[in-house]
Amino acid sequence: MKHFFCILLVLAGLLASSPAQAQTPDGEFSVFSPITRYLSQGDVNSLSSWFAENMDVTVISSSRTCSKKQAREILRTFFNANTPRSFQVTHKASESNKKYLIGQLNAGGELFQVTIYATAAGGETYKIQQLNISRQTAVY
Repeated sequence: MKHFFCILLVLAGLLASSPAQAQTPDGEFSVFSPITRYLSQGDVNSLSSWFAENMDVTVISSSRTCSKKQAREILRTFFNANTPRSFQVTHKASESNKKYLIGQLNAGGELFQVTIYATAAGGETYKIQQLNISRQTAVY
């Protein structure tokens, strides 16, 4: 019986740490917890694990629908030119199997607005369908 509880605790820990089960500090389910961390670190490889097989990507003024691999290379190019310093979420919303995030990325000495739209790809696994990075205009 003791071994059963040990195995149960290990399995619970594994499930809690999987990407599909990511949680915010307040315990609320959020697909954006790891995604925002990867954005702030410029970790394209980890971020791309959340990409849909085909997605819409807009970086500055260049928009396209592309494969997961192409999106990864577009973001790699962006992060190579704009080293991330921080990422701050400014707005989050969700509706059934859709999640939406707007945040501010401080990278390369500039501020960028990042918008992400993710949908459930099966069960509780969310995939990024749209990612938009645009320069923020200064407010005087």
